[in-house]
Amino acid sequence: MRIALGLQYDGAVFCGWQMQPHGNTVQNVLEHALKQFAQVPLLTIVAGRTDAGVHALGQVVHFDTYLDRSESSWVRGINAFLPSSIAVQWAKQVPMTFHARFSAFERTYCYVLYMNPIRLPMLANRAGWVHTALDIEGMREAAEYLIGEYDFSSFRASHCQSKTPVKHLYAIDIVENKPFVHLHFRANAFLQRMVRNIMGCLVSVGRRKHAAYWMAEVLAARERKHAAPTFMPDGLYLARVSYPNNFGVPPPNLATLLFSEAWNRD
Repeated sequence: MRIALGLQYDGAVFCGWQMQPHGNTVQNVLEHALKQFAQVPLLTIVAGRTDAGVHALGQVVHFDTYLDRSESSWVRGINAFLPSSIAVQWAKQVPMTFHARFSAFERTYCYVLYMNPIRLPMLANRAGWVHTALDIEGMREAAEYLIGEYDFSSFRASHCQSKTPVKHLYAIDIVENKPFVHLHFRANAFLQRMVRNIMGCLVSVGRRKHAAYWMAEVLAARERKHAAPTFMPDGLYLARVSYPNNFGVPPPNLATLLFSEAWNRD
């Protein structure tokens, strides 16, 4: 049978999702817990490979197994072997046609940005930080230049393994709730570091280093060197992975202090 899991994790303590021989990654830790619970190795397929420092509220994985366990047993059993930085939120038997990555038609990332002259230690690794106020309207105007299906090579990491740089960015919603700004990015898929590279450009516009139309020039250039530096990973969350209703994948739990008001406005 095929089992899907919903995960949340604190990316600050991991070297990203993908398994590494000597790295502390989410996949390493999860598959180790799966092996301890199931007593056999279980290989996972993930919806989106998050980078080091990037968090997840709605990550989805699947694996195949001959073991017959209840959905609640999978949740409790796997969590018993996981550290406090990662937890399975739900487990569900899905059709063999389900694929955590290829069955998804949309992904949503959220970036939490804290604006204040003084940083807050309690937000370390949880939110990005800028010490000056930002031109939010200018950022919204700049974001509009990116909506649609484009070649996003200017926002692509040099070691990105995606077969094509062409992605369809459906929306960038910017919600100001001082002293926070929440930015929601929805697309069919994302390139490696695409959101963080877009964030770097949006913050540059917000600081009035560039006019809003500069974003269109960066997009058209199709070269990474024309964009702003990659923004910090601290405030980036994989919030939601969307699947066709027939798979019955549960929605993510977004009830956190950093997100509740921003998501309720959607």
